[in-house]
Amino acid sequence: MPIKFGTDGWRAVIAEDYTFENVRLCAQGTAAFLKAHGLDSRGVVIGYDTRFGSEDFAAAVAEVTAANGIPTYVCDRAAPTPVIAYNLVAREGGGGVVITASHNPARWNGFKYKPSYGGSASPEIVAELEEYIEDAERSGDVQRMPLAQAKAEGLVEYFDPEPTYLGHIATLVDLNAIRNAGLDVVVDVMHGAGAGYFPKLLGGGSTRIIEMRAERNPSFPGMAQPEPLAHNLQGLMEEVQDRTADVGLATDGDADRLGVVDDTGRFITTLQTFALLCYHQLEVLKNSGPLVRSITMTSMIDRLGEIYDVPVFDTPVGFKYLGPVMMEEDALIAGEESGGYAFRGNIPERDGILSGLMLLDLIVKTEKGVSDLLEELTEKVGPHFYDRLDLKFEESQRKAILSRIQKAAPSSFAGRKVESVDTRDGFRFVLEGGYWTLIRFSGTEPLLRVYAEAESPADVQTMLDEARNIAGV
Repeated sequence: MPIKFGTDGWRAVIAEDYTFENVRLCAQGTAAFLKAHGLDSRGVVIGYDTRFGSEDFAAAVAEVTAANGIPTYVCDRAAPTPVIAYNLVAREGGGGVVITASHNPARWNGFKYKPSYGGSASPEIVAELEEYIEDAERSGDVQRMPLAQAKAEGLVEYFDPEPTYLGHIATLVDLNAIRNAGLDVVVDVMHGAGAGYFPKLLGGGSTRIIEMRAERNPSFPGMAQPEPLAHNLQGLMEEVQDRTADVGLATDGDADRLGVVDDTGRFITTLQTFALLCYHQLEVLKNSGPLVRSITMTSMIDRLGEIYDVPVFDTPVGFKYLGPVMMEEDALIAGEESGGYAFRGNIPERDGILSGLMLLDLIVKTEKGVSDLLEELTEKVGPHFYDRLDLKFEESQRKAILSRIQKAAPSSFAGRKVESVDTRDGFRFVLEGGYWTLIRFSGTEPLLRVYAEAESPADVQTMLDEARNIAGV
């Protein structure tokens, strides 16, 4: 099966398609890409998460890049994707590789390529990289150098990625104010690579950081997958309630996403979280600049754009689309429905740690809890409720599902007229009042995703049911 990159990188089930042989093919393709663009002399940065065998797969990549004569810098410990990406930028490296499957279930692992700017690879870069990987597979020419030899010859160097990132983050957020605010913050790192970062950034003051599931466990017990969504965060919600904590934060497997539980122990949707982060930038910090959102993100962002007179750009799903627009427009903030948010001054890429710090900064500066802040936001932009269905399907049914959706042409959902249809990434039906529903195939898993945003929870469920009936899944 050809190696194809999805929404963000190549992911596959360990020991089925995700093998050392295929990882080395990706590494050889990466080396060829760097050489073709004259980036090889700047070196490659390699990092990995806490999944099964991730450090060994990272070492396999290093053996290949070193054998190709490329200076190779490998993280000496599991690290979040944004930490690895920022180190790539700080070192002015030619490119980067992160061994991670992000939020996928435990059986999966993955290979993310990071261009020199530290963001997700654009579709153009991905297409070219896939060609080089295919060339390596066809020719069988994959170079390897034993790691011990590569280290002895100075081609491979291991380094601690934490200090560079921690120092950088301290320039973006008033850590002292958060550290001394006397907050009780519960952080669920979901056995992922984000363990230890919030205590290191915020420890030593009156704010208390309580970490949950901080030990490495590649099986990710007690959750469907290390994705910070409500069904995986029951323990965090209970802990916030039991401790009467100010807020609960959760980062996914590679800590590039953020989930939030408010001061009442209620899970806050990723759409609400992004709207709050935009509100923080525009209203509280008094910053100005374009906002970028994926088509699965809330229309609250469009309303905030109108209120604060800033442009809003929307893109297909994935930071491989959001990141380039963010750079082109010098955007203030970008976000997608999966819980990934990026900020001006950092890399054009999701960062769950920085996102959590920004939310804490909002709480400290306003002296309000998340529940009160959501009420304040609703007063500005109106009621918005949201939910999503993830529907499994057999690959043999994909064409039939697509055909049913294409032929449906619904005129309304939940009694609201369909005003337009956006087919850039799935089928997004925009309704009266700016509400919407979307049907699209996942770019990383065999799932059909159905999304809906409406002015009431009842309307959301009606829209989800109607969209599901259209797809016939």
